[in-house]
Amino acid sequence: MSGKILEEIRAVSKNLNRAIIRGITLERAEKRVTVAIVTDEAFTPADERGALAVIKKYVPDFFGAEVEISKLTPDEEMVERKIKEAVGVFSKALYATLGEGDIKVNKTENGFNYTIYAAPSIAPANLTDRVTEYLRSRFCGSFSGECRASDKNLEDLEVEERQDEIEFEMPVRTFQIEDFEILEGEKIRTTAVYISDLNLVSDEVILCGKIEDIRERTYANKKGVEKTYFSFVLSDTTARAHITYFPRLKTIEKIKQLKVGDSIVTTGLNEAFNGNLRYTAKTIDFGKTPDGFVPEKRVSKPVPRYYKTVTPQPFTDFEQTYLFKERTVPECLKGHSFVVFDLETTGLNSSPVSGNMDKIIEIGAYKIEEGEITECFSTFVNPERKLSEEIINLTGITEEMVADAPRTEDVMPDFYKFCYGSVLVGHNIAGFDFKFVDHYCANQGYILERKIIDTIPLSQELLFLSNYKLNTVADKFGVTFNHHRATDDALATAKIFIELIRLKKSLPNY
Repeated sequence: MSGKILEEIRAVSKNLNRAIIRGITLERAEKRVTVAIVTDEAFTPADERGALAVIKKYVPDFFGAEVEISKLTPDEEMVERKIKEAVGVFSKALYATLGEGDIKVNKTENGFNYTIYAAPSIAPANLTDRVTEYLRSRFCGSFSGECRASDKNLEDLEVEERQDEIEFEMPVRTFQIEDFEILEGEKIRTTAVYISDLNLVSDEVILCGKIEDIRERTYANKKGVEKTYFSFVLSDTTARAHITYFPRLKTIEKIKQLKVGDSIVTTGLNEAFNGNLRYTAKTIDFGKTPDGFVPEKRVSKPVPRYYKTVTPQPFTDFEQTYLFKERTVPECLKGHSFVVFDLETTGLNSSPVSGNMDKIIEIGAYKIEEGEITECFSTFVNPERKLSEEIINLTGITEEMVADAPRTEDVMPDFYKFCYGSVLVGHNIAGFDFKFVDHYCANQGYILERKIIDTIPLSQELLFLSNYKLNTVADKFGVTFNHHRATDDALATAKIFIELIRLKKSLPNY
């Protein structure tokens, strides 16, 4: 809505054709809306009347409307300060290197041109595009910029950044195996690795759990001879492992007697294959998890000191459904922080040990504080693999869009920092999205607390709908969005979550 208002205001007069809306103030007690506009040209009373007429079209009759227009033409010094401020937002490392003369600003007929001198090794991709957008949101006029290579000596900075990196090795948790009994192995096994920690490459990894699925399959070897192998799904309550097992001739009949519900111990190889981990059992024995097994809490790497790749941006929603209605924040939302997020991925496989776990290609997240949406975290992610036509058609995300995006290992520390201390919220978060971020954060040593609220069961509890897909629930609350794009889905889910809590009047368990 605010975009359409601005478009019409700019059409009022050439004096307003580069105007921006600086803010919208709603005073409910006085039933008055004030729109603050900034322009870079001298304006007339006729311009004010024209802008006010536009605003009144979008304000209910029972509200008064006012417009405040001010003229702001920045000088080179003001623009330079804002460019440096923008660099500080987008790259702390580059900001630390900026000195006198590293930002040059020249005034043009319609705006400003600028140059940032930076070491190529620390200048983030699309820096000038992001800085230009930052300037346009704060000043009128046109801006264009370029980033040029600097010959600045970065030795001191590199030492400082290396010291800032915290050396941390992800500990692998283990538990004691009970009632171990040899079936075909030759050693007594006493401890097993948590399946949820199966992120290591090793020639000998011991797992223990219950069989949830077992399939006998066949394959043809190099000589064309048909052979038997088994496919297991094993669970130790922390996660599930998909296991491939090629039996020995002398024990194959014993293996065929295994069934769903049996507790076994597997010793096998966990290897990297096509960018994923694949577990192949060498031997199978009997054994079970301890009675009353309660997994110990994973130890996390400390929260990063600052954002390095993706910096959250302040968010203000001028298109809220309740802009002109009395709107109170549910008490249960106060004093809490929530991060509502959504992902787009290369596929639906969310299991890290199934041999081909899919990758994240987009993250969209919004922070809710005191019942208001306050920040946005948004980025494409380079999956370092080809995108299928199905995913391209579904999401509209192409390989060109993710080719220059940061990699998963560069994004997840920033996402962890954004989420730290917040309850995570999503539509089908428990069954899908959390599994991805939990796995890829853990790969970097960052352990997300499993404090999650899923808006699907919450919607099922409070609403009576034909189905509970995101677009169906959104329609119920009049929320419009571009479906199957992470940032749009996340914003829609954030608005839905607030409305669901308004109905429930309490927070669900998490």
